[in-house]
Amino acid sequence: MLSAYRTILATPGAPAFTAAGALGRLPLSMTGLGIVMLISSRTGEYGPAGLVMAVYVITAAVFAPVQGRWADRLGQAPVLLAAGAIFATGVTVVLLTVDQTLWGASAGAMIAGAGAPQTGNLVRARWTHVLHDRRRLQTAFALEAVLDEAVFVVGPVLVTVLTLSALDWSGLAVAGVAAIVGAWGLALQRGTQPAHRTDTSVPREPLPWALLGPLVVAAFGLGVLFGATEVLVVAFTEEQGRPGAAGVVLAIWSAGSLAAGLAVGALAPPADPVRRLRLTTVALVVFLAPLPFAPNIALLAIGFLLAGFALSPTLITAVHLVELTVPNTRLTEALTWTTTGMSTGTALGAAVAGLMVDRWSASTGFTLPVVAALLTAVVALLYRAPAAAPVR
Repeated sequence: MLSAYRTILATPGAPAFTAAGALGRLPLSMTGLGIVMLISSRTGEYGPAGLVMAVYVITAAVFAPVQGRWADRLGQAPVLLAAGAIFATGVTVVLLTVDQTLWGASAGAMIAGAGAPQTGNLVRARWTHVLHDRRRLQTAFALEAVLDEAVFVVGPVLVTVLTLSALDWSGLAVAGVAAIVGAWGLALQRGTQPAHRTDTSVPREPLPWALLGPLVVAAFGLGVLFGATEVLVVAFTEEQGRPGAAGVVLAIWSAGSLAAGLAVGALAPPADPVRRLRLTTVALVVFLAPLPFAPNIALLAIGFLLAGFALSPTLITAVHLVELTVPNTRLTEALTWTTTGMSTGTALGAAVAGLMVDRWSASTGFTLPVVAALLTAVVALLYRAPAAAPVR
């Protein structure tokens, strides 16, 4: 299994851009949880924390396709340099205003969201540029999904330890530093970035929305799942008297997904990726369904571990379908549209979950991730790829 990963990492420049991309996406797993933990600890409420997190995620969702479009037009380097600086500035504003006014923290979250570097999507575009073999490309996408999960193993634990054991603002500060170092480190590697579109007088190839649209909706459902889970796990562990366990539960969830992603990456590409998407999304619903009834943290963690086994294959397959059906000249933008769907869902999930916790309980709130997974499964079951879909 490991030989497949060694083969793709032998590609010139691949280890360097993979490492920079992994570091640059670390804020994805730290920023939302860091905002929730910081503001809830200062205010004693989850509603305002979920609101500020939602502002951050919605803004990131709006600006993700903008970053993708400019990366396709101007090249990745200038976009990454600007994005890293803007994100770090926004995080600084949040830290400086969190005790003063909710509006100030929201403004900082908006700035950070506008600059949230799309390093994961940009690295996937680089893999498409440097690899041409279909099997190796799936392995590369699986590696990126595994790195996403590794980030979500390390990030929640890191931000929890920093927030609870060091300074309550240190988790967000580290996220800002990681964004700068990762985004700028990737920007400096110009030799592996895809060629950008230089002739703006030629009309761009259209995005195949009949194919891309349902995948964006599915990504939205996964986003609701992610956003709600971050808030609900923090609230549930606090209700159980062990707030420090939140990062551990989230890390266990990601560890299950990481293991499944490694296995999928070593396999041949599926003959029918739509069928795989249907199977993995239905499995996600089945594993998440018992969570509202979990009586303690241990059983909650087991439920998330099982759900994690279906998560990474779902994400890998969705990215594979996007890559199969979107023109290369607009691949980065198309990938960021799925990020927008996921980010919008994350914002809604965090906000609604916060309100559910304040009104009822975290256990009741776990019905939200189940409904979100069900939405994704329904979209997958109804998805029909046109016979004329381009396959490269």
